[in-house]
Amino acid sequence: MRTQVCIIGGGPSGLLLAQLLHNDGIDSVVLEKRDRAHVLARIRAGVLEQGSVELLRRAGVGARMDREGFVHAGTFLAAANRGFRIDFEARVGKSVMVYGQTEVTQDLYDARDAAGGTVIDRADRVTPWGLDSKAPAVTYLRDGREHRVTCDFVVGCDGFHGVSRTCIPPDVLREFERVYPFGWLGVLSETPPVAEELIYANHPRGFALCSMRNAGLSRYYLQVPLSEPVDAWSDHAFWDELKRRIPEDAADRLVTGPAVEKSIAPLRSYVAEPMRWGRLFLVGDAAHIVPPTGAKGLNLAFSDVHYLHEGLAAHYRDGSDAALGSYSDRALARVWKCERFSWSMTQMLHRFPDQTPFDQRMQESELAWLETSVAAQTALAENYVGLPY
Repeated sequence: MRTQVCIIGGGPSGLLLAQLLHNDGIDSVVLEKRDRAHVLARIRAGVLEQGSVELLRRAGVGARMDREGFVHAGTFLAAANRGFRIDFEARVGKSVMVYGQTEVTQDLYDARDAAGGTVIDRADRVTPWGLDSKAPAVTYLRDGREHRVTCDFVVGCDGFHGVSRTCIPPDVLREFERVYPFGWLGVLSETPPVAEELIYANHPRGFALCSMRNAGLSRYYLQVPLSEPVDAWSDHAFWDELKRRIPEDAADRLVTGPAVEKSIAPLRSYVAEPMRWGRLFLVGDAAHIVPPTGAKGLNLAFSDVHYLHEGLAAHYRDGSDAALGSYSDRALARVWKCERFSWSMTQMLHRFPDQTPFDQRMQESELAWLETSVAAQTALAENYVGLPY
């Protein structure tokens, strides 16, 4: 099989890049290890920066998002069971969209199907070849047979555990990492959200987050030790602990119910440099991971897509490779700023194992400063709604 761009990974970033390329008349093939049902069953974040919203609209896949998504003009921060609101529109004139990643992925699959795009699922043992040559290729196994895709460029959208990043020689690749000593216990419940906007709560017992997917589907999180198994948390224990950590008025109106899904996710900050080697380009989690505190994971992947799409479009339209040559530097400049924001939110809101009463007071004082400082609120809002591309 011959194509112009071979994309490894059929998650939202790979599908969005394929859709944007299609709109410019550039052919691509998407290879996904899992079947479509598995990809669509992944429970992921649902806060979209304004830049991500505009990129989805530009790709022609924003109609359902605009109908069913929830525009959030602010968020709540809390400490010691009392909270305050940061008004994004008042501070920076922008907002975010709450629309689940599963829904984004479904919309992108529908668009690729409508366009007749090639998305090959159950592609096993995906292996890139000749990435430092002018004729790269990707082989994969499906139904016991080996297949080969020849192409001009290979894009790795295959996540932290994917094959793409491992193709960069060890003497070229630089990795930066911070692993956090706790995880997030997440519960999905078919209950109305406790608030119209997200609540981020700092508490001496640990961090908590109240979010939502839609009017009847809520997503809640608790900071827990990584050593604790999910089975140690009954539904009753989860709701009881959540009420302890969030503002009292929110706890009083919280509607509880059986957990539809329950899992514990570790937290890490990670960056790989460079994001390009030869004809290979890394996108999203293949190159960087952020703790979910700042809601940047999917949004960072989409900003990568933006920069890479610009480069590929210029290559095929004008024969110019300037934007492709600067892809890694441009993407990483934004990545590191978002890494800083996600790290700072994590530091401010979580209880660390070696944390002292003094450290707790410092966190509470930082939140108190945010409550009263227009400058501090503006800086947080600017980062939360999304830095410009």
